[in-house]
Amino acid sequence: MTLHPVDERPPVVRLCAFAVQHVLIMYAGCITVPLVFGAALGLDRATIGLLINADLLVAGVITIVQSLGIGKLVGLRLPVVCGATFAALSPMIVIGKQYGLPAVYGSMLAGGAIGLALAVPFAKLVRFFPPLITGIVLTVVGLSLIGVAGGLIVGTDPEAPTFGAPSGIALAAVVIAVAIAFLCLGKGLWTQLGVLVAMLVGTAIALSMGLLDLSGVGEASWFGVSAPFHFGAPTFPVAAVVAMVIVMMVVFTESTASMMAVSEITGRPLRGPDLARGLVGEGLSGILGGVFNAFIDTVFTQNVGALATTRMFSRFVTATSGVILIVLGLVPKLGALVAALPAPVIGGVGVILFATVALVGINTLRRVDLGDRINTTIAATSIGIGLLPAFVPGMFERFPAPAQILLGSGLSLAAIVAFALNLLFNHTRLGVAARAHRTSREEPSADAPV
Repeated sequence: MTLHPVDERPPVVRLCAFAVQHVLIMYAGCITVPLVFGAALGLDRATIGLLINADLLVAGVITIVQSLGIGKLVGLRLPVVCGATFAALSPMIVIGKQYGLPAVYGSMLAGGAIGLALAVPFAKLVRFFPPLITGIVLTVVGLSLIGVAGGLIVGTDPEAPTFGAPSGIALAAVVIAVAIAFLCLGKGLWTQLGVLVAMLVGTAIALSMGLLDLSGVGEASWFGVSAPFHFGAPTFPVAAVVAMVIVMMVVFTESTASMMAVSEITGRPLRGPDLARGLVGEGLSGILGGVFNAFIDTVFTQNVGALATTRMFSRFVTATSGVILIVLGLVPKLGALVAALPAPVIGGVGVILFATVALVGINTLRRVDLGDRINTTIAATSIGIGLLPAFVPGMFERFPAPAQILLGSGLSLAAIVAFALNLLFNHTRLGVAARAHRTSREEPSADAPV
């Protein structure tokens, strides 16, 4: 019996080579989430290093689970690599500033558990989360986070003497330029590694400028595991939990599209139960992230593109990538080294990565009939409302604290508005009547001149 390419085990050398390639492709995007999150909350470098290690550890576990599966309950059993999602970043920052880190990880834990329970129903109700909603949310997430990247480049305190320092802006500009050169002019793997190379070049320049502080690296140990609930017993503010459940639904929607793409690329059909098991794996990432101080994981689209390019479809390759990520997550010294990256370097990379997320959302919206005025209105209204918190900081600061969690996150606002309007106008008789009324008005009467 001939094995499907997904189930084949390549020779060890090829297996390891392609596994390392997958890790290199996703590494920059994966570590950017804890770097930006830590910087936005003003955490010290030792704590950010801990978050990086926890992030890689959980990403490795979820990658293995999704690639190999656990019984008949969990795991997509397709060649996917998972890592921290940008979708959770903005809500986590808002929750952290309002309630503290115990609430961030408590709400993540609760969101993961609820997501686990909703995975099977969601797989059956995915039609209520079409590209219209996915595109809106991704666009808002990407555009909202560009301001965070800008804050890393110039600083967040206008009164500080280092605010807007030309050296920081110049360093970020060099990082962006190097990334552009590799992304646009590179070939093969070098194109996919453009952002990572830009980070390395920026770090080398920062070292020569005296902007790189490596004192924390020497103090970090060579081996260690992120202690469960490092920041204390988790707390569960209702508004924060609701926000993280919304994040899980967004992640489910985003990952469903990626999982279907992997199915199409590999030629392995994706049935309803398979999709449900994959979504259970995503919910599990929320639980593990909440316990081990990490982040919610999603299927990385960069690695989906790598599958199409290399034609190496073995899920044992991506499982090996998961093992590598776990090993990296068990080396605190490496986390401390990454945490030492200067803020302008992270910000420069963030500008490209976050804008790319927005463009993915815009590209997703291209699959929607935007010639339909109802779809256009839903998209315009949801994006406009979703971007308000980013463009008008403090807009909801006079509201009660729980309301600020939901209203202060562009993702939550955009997702709620888009889902409600889409349900109202695309899944009820109201939308049908509105479209019929418009059609009748546009049709010429029998007496009209030709």
